Amino acid sequence: MQRIKKNWEITKNWQLVFIFLGIVGLLACGYFVAIKILPSTFEDITYEYVFTIAATLLFAFIFYKVTLWLFSKLRDRWNVTYRWELIAIFIVFAITGSLSARLSGPFMEFLGLNQENLSAWIFWPLRLLIIFPIYQLVLVCMGWLFGQHEFFWAFEKKMLARFGIKL
Repeated sequence: MQRIKKNWEITKNWQLVFIFLGIVGLLACGYFVAIKILPSTFEDITYEYVFTIAATLLFAFIFYKVTLWLFSKLRDRWNVTYRWELIAIFIVFAITGSLSARLSGPFMEFLGLNQENLSAWIFWPLRLLIIFPIYQLVLVCMGWLFGQHEFFWAFEKKMLARFGIKL
């Protein structure tokens, strides 16, 4: 345990939750990729389970290596003090992207806009435009929940400045 704390620069025990969430996230991503490539030609269900578990672990390991490479590139660029903070930041980005895409559907339904009454050429660009403000709000809220409010507030201001919006 001390080795894990040292490697991820963990100073308080509650920070271990980010390691746990990171592992769960890597395994989930590996599993979702594994079931997409799973051949449906297995005669015995046991082989299917073995293949799924092996492919999940393989893809999770690949994602882990890519994540470590990203950590080395982004740590200095984002001026992050501890490695565990990078895990928290990656988790916030993952949750924010998924949640804003999920929330845009019900929001468009609330406005009475759906694929049945709009052309796809209008519906999808409009949905992307609606995702943008939802993403901005969710990003700051999730950043606050994960203890990275300062990072995400600065990130938010920088992103909006690129669109010509000054805060």
